Amino acid sequence: MPQRPRALTPKDDDGPQRIAKVLARAGLCSRRDAERWIAEGRVAVDGAVLTSPAITVTAASDIRVDGAPLPEPDRPRLWRYHKPTGLVTTHRDEKGRPTVFGALPPELPRLISVGRLDLNSEGLLLLTNDGALARRLELPETGWLRRYKVRVHGVPDPARLAALAKGIRIDGVSYGPIHAEFERQKGANAWVALSLREGKNREVRRVLEHLGLAVTRLIRLSYGPFQLGNLARGAVEEVTGKVVREQLGNPAPPKAQVPKLDAPRPDATKPDTTKPDATRPNAHRRR
Repeated sequence: MPQRPRALTPKDDDGPQRIAKVLARAGLCSRRDAERWIAEGRVAVDGAVLTSPAITVTAASDIRVDGAPLPEPDRPRLWRYHKPTGLVTTHRDEKGRPTVFGALPPELPRLISVGRLDLNSEGLLLLTNDGALARRLELPETGWLRRYKVRVHGVPDPARLAALAKGIRIDGVSYGPIHAEFERQKGANAWVALSLREGKNREVRRVLEHLGLAVTRLIRLSYGPFQLGNLARGAVEEVTGKVVREQLGNPAPPKAQVPKLDAPRPDATKPDTTKPDATRPNAHRRR
C-alpha cells in the first residue's frame, strides 16, 4: 500500500538548513530568487553580507533581507484551486503569458504549486505555502491517484484503452499502469476517464495521442484524496488544517482514498464537475 507523505513536525525546522530554503520557507521568495538576492548582496547572516548561497543556518542565526529580519514562518497550509485554461503554472513566464499566481487573490500568501497543469489543461491544482509539503505531495512513492476527464477527437478503441493498465512505452519513455475507460461518443468527439499514479510531464496527452486520439479538453478531477468537486472555475479554497492533518499525518491512507487502478471507487464520478456540461463557465455561475 503506498504511503502518505510523513506529517510535518516542529523537528523539521530544528536542524541546520540551507539559507535559500529558509528564505523560501519564510514566504519571501522562491529558492531561485533567494540565490539571486544573495548574489545581489541583499542577504546578511549574523551581520555578514552573503556572497554565496552555499551556507547553512539555524534557528539561532540572525538573518536579514535588505536590513529587515525575516518574518515568522507560517504553518504549512494547502489550497484547492480550479485552474482555468489559458494560465501557465509558473510565477513568471518568459513569453509574457498570464500565470496561475497572477490570477490568485492578492490577499493570499506567496504560494507554490503541487505539480503542474499545462496551459490548456484545467481542473484541480493544489497550492501550498510550504516547499517541503509540495515536494512530499509530489513524490512518486506516495502513489496518490490522479483522476482526469478527457475529451478527445476520434473514436477510442476500448481494447487499446484497457491495455494501458499494463503500462506503455512511448519514444523511450515508460509510463506506468493507467486505468482508461471509454465513456461516450458524441459525433467526432468522445469522453474518456483516466486514473494514473505517476503523473509524468504531459503524460495523459502523450499516451492518448499515441493511440491516435487528439486531446481537445483535459480536466483534472482529483489529486489523491483532494477533489475538485463543485469548486467554481477560477476559485481557490483553503483546505482546513484538520483535513490536512488527517490526510498527511497517518502512516498509510485508508483504502477508499487510494483505489486500485483496476477497481476505481464507486463514487468516482459523483461530483457534477465530472460531467462535460457542468464544466462550462455558465454552469459554475449558477453555483
